[in-house]
Amino acid sequence: MKFLVRNLISDIERVSNIQVYGQIAAVQGMLLEAGGVQRTISVGDRCNVVARDGRRVICEVVGFRQGRALLMPYSPIEGIGLGCRTEVQDAEPVVFPDRGWLGRVINGFGEPVDGLGPLPGGDTAYPVKAQPPSAHSRSRVSGKIDLGLRSVNAFLTCCRGQRMGIFAGSGVGKSSLMSMMARNTSADISVLGLIGERGREAREFIEDDLGPEGMKRSVVVVSTSDESPLMRRQAAYMTLTVAEFFRDQGLDVLCMMDSVTRFAMAQREISLSAGEPPASKGYTPTVFAELPRLLERAGPGVGKGSITGLFTVLVDADDHNEPIADAVRGILDGHIVLDRSIAERGRYPAINILRSVSRTMPGCNNQQENDLVRRARSLLSTYEDMAELIRLGAYRRGTDPKVDEAIHYYPAIEAFLGQLKTEATTLQTCYAQLAEVLGMPFDGDGMGRK
Repeated sequence: MKFLVRNLISDIERVSNIQVYGQIAAVQGMLLEAGGVQRTISVGDRCNVVARDGRRVICEVVGFRQGRALLMPYSPIEGIGLGCRTEVQDAEPVVFPDRGWLGRVINGFGEPVDGLGPLPGGDTAYPVKAQPPSAHSRSRVSGKIDLGLRSVNAFLTCCRGQRMGIFAGSGVGKSSLMSMMARNTSADISVLGLIGERGREAREFIEDDLGPEGMKRSVVVVSTSDESPLMRRQAAYMTLTVAEFFRDQGLDVLCMMDSVTRFAMAQREISLSAGEPPASKGYTPTVFAELPRLLERAGPGVGKGSITGLFTVLVDADDHNEPIADAVRGILDGHIVLDRSIAERGRYPAINILRSVSRTMPGCNNQQENDLVRRARSLLSTYEDMAELIRLGAYRRGTDPKVDEAIHYYPAIEAFLGQLKTEATTLQTCYAQLAEVLGMPFDGDGMGRK
């Protein structure tokens, strides 16, 4: 009850004595044009449009045209017509996260959608579109984070506060990879954003892939593909807002978002509706401006806490150089590439080690660990260069000692990279296992340098 009273008092304090309102002057597709309010609002503000049946539709100001405000709704616009009342919201969009949100599923407004009752409210208001900490006030990325996957822990080691992209086409195993990380990570809290997800798969991911063990220390933000582009974009912002709350509690947060591409597509729909001209493959300039504003919110905090970001990118037609993939790759601190050909031969996770990189990894490993990884990558590269000749039987053993060596070690390295969804390998043991596969000495604890 105290949470409800506190939220009610906070809402009352933000109520303005003056109510500004106008009316709908035009409707075109998903875009509403409102007159009479254009001088009192700016881009990003919100309005309530009162439909014929009394329903209030929350809208956001996305631009102005010919003296009218352009509004986009968060929900369907059935029942809205010319002359409908438009009320300006005076308060900035904020939420009040709380540790009681763990184990819950929410939407882009921070409202529960799991049928488990109302959410408790915290003491501090967090703006949904917050600015990232300044570069000079942030702590440095340091200390490894255990993600439970042999291939990632050994070859693509991540640090607390690092941001990594997971690049893949559809059906290559992104969701399974995310669920394994959420269940097995050493991070204190996991915050998962399912942006533009299929409605059928959202519950399956939560119940089957994530499971009760992963869910009890996670918060899941869901926006399905049938929701408005504003709602899908809002869910992405909400995911980072919840992660920022737990970061400010001094916790290490693993923030995963599936997918950044759907966030970009939602922003494209919004921008095109507002009349912004397209640039690259239909994406507007605003899309490429919003991507760093979203992704930069992850990373180390000002104090002890951190947000380690893992953002999936759904590459169009398996083209890893398409505009969104190219832009995201330039913002993040590394990328994990899932390869369809590896998935087709039955090795999961289908990570292409040679095309993936963690930019912070060499600095956080010790010399022995870097030597192991360098050796394994060299063997994989040598084998892949000769793979066609080997499969065709055109290569004769003894021709090149390096190729012979790669052929000898390749099956064991492939077995090391493969992992069942129910398996977990810690940082302390993955390097020891890789050293055993390669027949190299290893006396470290797998934690590298701090």
